[in-house]
This record gives sequence, C-alpha cells and structure tokens, in this order.
Amino acid sequence: MTTSREVRETQAPVNGNTGPETAETARLESAAAEPVTDGQLRNLLDIDSLSRQQIDTLLDSAEGMLEVLGRDVKKTPALRGKTIITVFYENSTRTRISFEEAGKVLGADVINVSVSASSVSKGESLYNTALTLQAMQVDALVIRHPHSGAPHFVARHVSAPVVNAGDGMHAHPTQTLLDLFTLRQKLGTLEGKKVAIVGDVLYSRVARSDILGLVKMGADVVLCGPPTLMPAGWSPGETLSEVGMEGVLVAERLEEALEDSDAVMTLRIQQERQDAGHLPDLREYSNLYGINRKRLALAKKGAPLLHPGPMNEGVEISSDVAHGAQSVVEEQVRNGVAVRMAVLYAICSRGRD
Repeated sequence: MTTSREVRETQAPVNGNTGPETAETARLESAAAEPVTDGQLRNLLDIDSLSRQQIDTLLDSAEGMLEVLGRDVKKTPALRGKTIITVFYENSTRTRISFEEAGKVLGADVINVSVSASSVSKGESLYNTALTLQAMQVDALVIRHPHSGAPHFVARHVSAPVVNAGDGMHAHPTQTLLDLFTLRQKLGTLEGKKVAIVGDVLYSRVARSDILGLVKMGADVVLCGPPTLMPAGWSPGETLSEVGMEGVLVAERLEEALEDSDAVMTLRIQQERQDAGHLPDLREYSNLYGINRKRLALAKKGAPLLHPGPMNEGVEISSDVAHGAQSVVEEQVRNGVAVRMAVLYAICSRGRD
C-alpha cells in the first residue's frame, strides 16, 4: 500500500479573500470558517495531510450544506463565477455526479471532461492536460486517476487547487470525509468507538483513507479480510504500528472484528483486480467474509452499516442487509454531495492564488 510520504503535497494558504457579498454566502462562510492554527485548505489530496481540526471544520461545514440540499430550491450563489473542472481517468458514477451536483448547487460552472473524447485518447500526457486546463483560469481541478500519486503530481505543476477524487490504491479523501460525516451523524462522536472494516483492504483506497481518518478522529479500528487481500506485513492477530495507523488491529476471525462494533464497513471486492488469483472464488469469500444478518447481529444493536459502493450484493453483503434498517448506504450518497460542497467551498471561496 502506497505510503503518504511518497505522495503527500504540502498545503499552503490561499490569498485573496474577497469577503461575502450575500447573506447566504456569509452564512456558508461562517460554517466553513478556516482553522486558526492550520491555515486555509489549499488542496485536498489525502486524509493524512489534514489535521483533526480541519476535518472537524469540513464536517461542520457539511452540516450547513446538508440543510441547503433539503430546501425546495437547492441553489446558492456562494461560488457564482467560479469554474470547476472534473477529469476522471477511471469510470465513476457516485463521485463524479456528486462533485458536479455540489458545484452546481453552490452556483459554480462545472465542466466534466470526458477522457475518452479528449486529447488524452490521442496520447496527450497528464502534465500537458493539466497545463491546458489551468490555462482556462479554472478555480479547481477534481481528478480521479488509476495511478497513485497522479493528483499530487498535478498539484505540483499547476496553480489551481486540486481535489483528489481517488488515485489508484492510495487515497479517496472525500469518501472518507463523507464516511466520517455519516458516522458522526449516527454515533454523535467517533472518539472511542469501535469500527470494523471488512473485505479487500489491499486494493482499497477507501480503506486506507478511512483507517487514517478514523484513527485521527479517535476511533478504534479493527480490520478483517482474507490474508491475501491484506497489505504485506499486516498479519492476522497483529496491531499496526505504521504512522497514522497506530493501534489498528488485524483480526484473526470475522466474529472478533464484528463483536460489539459500533459501526461496520464492508468493502467492495474489486473483481477487475482479481487477476492475481487472491481468491479461489467469490462464493468462498461470501461464505467466510460476507456480511449477512446473522453476522451483523454480532455488532451493537443498531450499529450503522456502511459500504462505499458499488455493492456486489450476495458477495460482500447480502441483499437483505444492504437494504435493511441498519444500512446507511443511501445516506452516504446524500452526505457525499454535502461534504463535497464543503470541500469545494473551502477551496474555491477565497479566490485564486
């Protein structure tokens, strides 16, 4: 699993705070007030580059954004005149659409670049694509890329703020923020809460980011999955000592991970990445690690069940549980728009460097 030191981009303050022009913008600006000690959010490239205070600030801001989404008219002028470009080198439904909706609700102009129909298909490099987009005087670039570190590379070569919408097996920071937001809604606080993460940890950028975010917010994280789908050195029965993941337990048995958990997160089995033969077959995985009603009952009563999507029902999660009372999957999707509104507002509202 790629380490944060290999891909981290140092954040720097953004100058040019122009101040709110409407009462609505003033209210949102108050909700997204920047941390006193950490400086303003410049890019959002990974979770480990955020402080706990910055995470709390973004989640508090998302509360206000969720209220906006609950209105009959879902529109604010907060980012009027701003231009946001999304560039997805991998297929996506939830993340791409939620960024688009988030930008439009805030009043920004959102342009979605189709990689298959762009100059990338003619051989244009990521570097030249980034420079081309920057030349259009954009206010933020949202990038998803199959290679770890690609958004960090772009952030080093453009002046526009960059948001990582998922890079390889490395990070998915906005997914983690929406997961933290959803858990905070359900549990009140993450401090001291036991959160079980079950499934394909090796290939999951969501898992890596969520582990870092949960530990930073004071949760007790327990992992469980096939040993072949755990990063090298993460052996069952051991406690991790890696930076940012101190105290995370790799459970030997699924029952150990689920027992008395305050929340359960199951990860998608990425069938497109199973060519290496990590699993004999999906049926065996489901029998050993699939979350069903009986296994979910080992967690605390009413423990929320999360899934980053898309779900493989009948593989990592049974259909009755996926759509049951404890499932918060649909809430995660709704909260994802609110959280991405908070991120875009924090990055774009102060003006361009």
